[in-house]
Amino acid sequence: MGGRAGESPEGAREAAPKPRWQFWIDRGGTFTDVVARSPEGVLHTRKLLSQDPKRNSDAALHGIRSLLALPADAEIPGDRIESVKMGTTVATNALLERQGERCLLLITRGFGDALRIGYQDRPDLFARHIVLPDPLYEAVVEVDERMGVDGGVLRAPELETLRADLQNAFDRGLRAVAIVFLHAYRHPTHEREAARLAREVGFSQISASHEVSPLQKLVGRGDTTVVDAYLSPILRRHVNQVARALGGSRLMFMRSSGGLTSARLFQGKDSILSGPAGGIVGAARTAARAGFGKIISFDMGGTSTDVAHYDGEFERSFETRLAGVRMRAPMLKIHSVAAGGGSILHFDGSRYRVGPRSAGAHPGPACYRSGGPLTVTDCNLMLGRLSSAHFPKVFGPNADQAVDRELVEERFAELAREIREATGDTRSPAQVAQGFRRIAVENMANAIVKISTQRGYDVTEYTLCCFGGAGGQHACELADTLGMDRIFVHPLAGVL
Repeated sequence: MGGRAGESPEGAREAAPKPRWQFWIDRGGTFTDVVARSPEGVLHTRKLLSQDPKRNSDAALHGIRSLLALPADAEIPGDRIESVKMGTTVATNALLERQGERCLLLITRGFGDALRIGYQDRPDLFARHIVLPDPLYEAVVEVDERMGVDGGVLRAPELETLRADLQNAFDRGLRAVAIVFLHAYRHPTHEREAARLAREVGFSQISASHEVSPLQKLVGRGDTTVVDAYLSPILRRHVNQVARALGGSRLMFMRSSGGLTSARLFQGKDSILSGPAGGIVGAARTAARAGFGKIISFDMGGTSTDVAHYDGEFERSFETRLAGVRMRAPMLKIHSVAAGGGSILHFDGSRYRVGPRSAGAHPGPACYRSGGPLTVTDCNLMLGRLSSAHFPKVFGPNADQAVDRELVEERFAELAREIREATGDTRSPAQVAQGFRRIAVENMANAIVKISTQRGYDVTEYTLCCFGGAGGQHACELADTLGMDRIFVHPLAGVL
């Protein structure tokens, strides 16, 4: 019954697994980019508005259904997908725009303002008036507890009093709590008790410092714990929505450190640079294949711009400050600024301002036909740097119209008139648009200076690796500003 020599018995050899779809997705604040490889090995791309309530509830899932040729509300068959790997700027943008969860801070009595005071460093050495960013937590409860450095209980917390304080915060609508007690990195008994009470009261997000960042130094540990409590609920809602729709498909997320982790282990503190981390890894790999070893990555999306220095190896940091917030967690050294295509233009009565708030995907820039404000994208359309003929026709009530240039011209005319009445400045609407655009470019140039020139690198020796949906509209002027003479743009830079 045996086969010929060297041949396996019938049925002994398993059939090779059938090729399935692979998806790589970057969920940005304004656009979601999808790159997929079909079972036949063909690459496909999609760029979708991240928020489009009229047409889809989640852009990543909509992109997957679109490439699988499924109806908008169809169940996604898990047996057709090998894996989905995602980077997301959901947490990054929530931090930049201060749109996270309302958060309570529990901290040892006497240290209620320790995180506010921080290290007493001066972010701008020569500034005479230091303006500190608002704290992420909304309220503070000082708990009358104290553990000794040797683990001895110096003062046990009064649990009923703590329960009443937690209930009071819960009744005011707070659902996230960050617990930061002295010496808890090594002796977490009191933090565990506080966490148990918070669960019993009903808090849905409980971040205890001995779990989030079990390291010495109260300030760094506390800041990281607050960030986790502030961002994890928003992140978890997004992750759960995607995971439920994908069923049993393998779902992984990019961490700020540049590695992947499973969806269930993805936390707020690991997500700050999730999308940007995927960008610098992609930029380094594509630039190396094109022969460029020293690059400054320039990733301009709709909500933020992320820049990084790369010279043969990825730079990492363990203490990071983003949008004025300190964090202690391993992450790639990337500098983010709130300057993207959707950054909102302001005139405050005397000065032009760009950002930090973004119009996002909905309503989006004024030209998106959804009643949005003027943004950097509108500047580019006004100045002819963005061609409506080459822009996707996905706007308007039926998602079949191009961007609205006439409306943008009217809005800039109104803004120029407002500026003239307030200051006597007679700049034309086009000159006003150019002024705002120039501010955006300077903001991005300053970000690159921070990660290059201020650290001793000669930026003129580097190639500007440009990607992101809005990067190509500003790369040349940015390079001129910095004195760089080489720009690398990958064919798929818009979805890199």
